[in-house]
Amino acid sequence: MTPECDNLNAFEPKIVAFLCSWCSYAGADRAGSGQIPCPPNVRIVRVMCSGRVDASLVLEAYRKGADGVVILACHLGDCHYRDGNMAALKRHRLLLRMLSVFGISEERCRFDYVSANEGERFADIISRMVHTLRLMKRLSVV
Repeated sequence: MTPECDNLNAFEPKIVAFLCSWCSYAGADRAGSGQIPCPPNVRIVRVMCSGRVDASLVLEAYRKGADGVVILACHLGDCHYRDGNMAALKRHRLLLRMLSVFGISEERCRFDYVSANEGERFADIISRMVHTLRLMKRLSVV
């Protein structure tokens, strides 16, 4: 194996995850307390509602070196603030357009839903994001 291949396999992407306090954060906690294997590549930012995640927060994460951003919300119909998750979904769609202007591919910014009892789902989303970012690094897209 060449040194270049070793470096690519060693690439550990930095992921910032914005998690709503009521569902997604509790899902991450469930993953931890249930000892569900999850990559350590994620830094969690707890927000009261995913609807409060502003584009400036996401851009700041990238500016400070994040390779990827994940925004996790309550499932549709389960938002503790009625429609904050719908607002987050709409903002994410606009955010993807904005990121493309800065040359940041949409695969680097994921939006999804995790409830309080979905620790395995949380771990799977983070694992998939790590895999995607590693693949993008191999293709020199990150």
